[in-house]
Amino acid sequence: MGVTKSRIKVKKTENSRLHEVDALNINFGKHYSDHMLIAYYENGQWNPPEIMPFHNLYFSPATTFLHYGQAIFEGVKAYKDPQGNPLIFRPYDNLKRMNRSAVRMAMPEVPEEIFIEGMRHLIELDRDWIPTSEDTSLYIRPFMLAIDEFIGVRPAEKFMFIIITSPAGPYYNKPVSIYVQDKYVRAFPGGIGFTKAAGNYGMSMYPTQEIKKMGYDQILWTDGFEHKYVQEIGTMNVFFVIGDTVVTPDASNDLILEGVTRDSVITLLREKGVKVEIRPLSIDEIEAAHKAGQLKEAFGTGTAASIAPIYALTYHDDKMMLPPIEKWEIANWLKKELADIRYGHKEDVHGWNLKV
Repeated sequence: MGVTKSRIKVKKTENSRLHEVDALNINFGKHYSDHMLIAYYENGQWNPPEIMPFHNLYFSPATTFLHYGQAIFEGVKAYKDPQGNPLIFRPYDNLKRMNRSAVRMAMPEVPEEIFIEGMRHLIELDRDWIPTSEDTSLYIRPFMLAIDEFIGVRPAEKFMFIIITSPAGPYYNKPVSIYVQDKYVRAFPGGIGFTKAAGNYGMSMYPTQEIKKMGYDQILWTDGFEHKYVQEIGTMNVFFVIGDTVVTPDASNDLILEGVTRDSVITLLREKGVKVEIRPLSIDEIEAAHKAGQLKEAFGTGTAASIAPIYALTYHDDKMMLPPIEKWEIANWLKKELADIRYGHKEDVHGWNLKV
């Protein structure tokens, strides 16, 4: 189904809420732009999407996703280049990942014409919502819900695909302190750890709440068999600089989300000539590297946070302090390099930015 701009029905808001946003003090996830996109899947096919004013949704109490968690989402960001043109960072990669999640969750794949073209038209309409100050962006949240009105454990037949957007400041405004989790588990082989399914994040709420009471910011998840091999940090992929090598856990075993920022980081580091290893990494190896003075940096990567420096890791009674962040070479370079590409300050040789 080809969806051109003329096929996307657009109803514009009569009263913009843009004036409610303090451009100098933007909190992540607090304000939402004037419009949203909705497309319905029924009778085995997608209907053309519609763009309409942002509004609340109403569901039957028997709606499938409310009971069985058949829901997936993505995270994308848009920026403005020096000329004021909107740029969406790597949305095709988010589309591919969303459709991998959809297949695993017994949901229909979203066509490119709806995901990409619908997003492009939505961002064009709400382009004034893209902030331009340092470390800001327009966060884009595509998501899909199973909307059968039926209480029974079976894959749904009707779905709703939605895109909403939100002006965003930094997700973390300071380096983070991490607790290495060896009790609760994020993902097992054969599970849904590689998807952006809602349940993956719901299960993390209690363990995260507990470690925040202890004074930590996020969890470094470990495997469910030995509680030894690191997986992800909170809602992000994780990297460690050990000696002259950058190490990140292998994502080919379906336990780890293959992050778009993660892939961007790996690509940029290898082009710079930095040695990158993608392999199993144990907390024992991290501890040994710290004791030997070889643990130089540690950071999370994700769409929301971009590059999130880790200043301390705590495993049982061992608190591993990292060197002063201002002296880091890898993470600080990556943050600037990614920002320069996303904001159009340097040539996008990879074709990552989609011009609106």
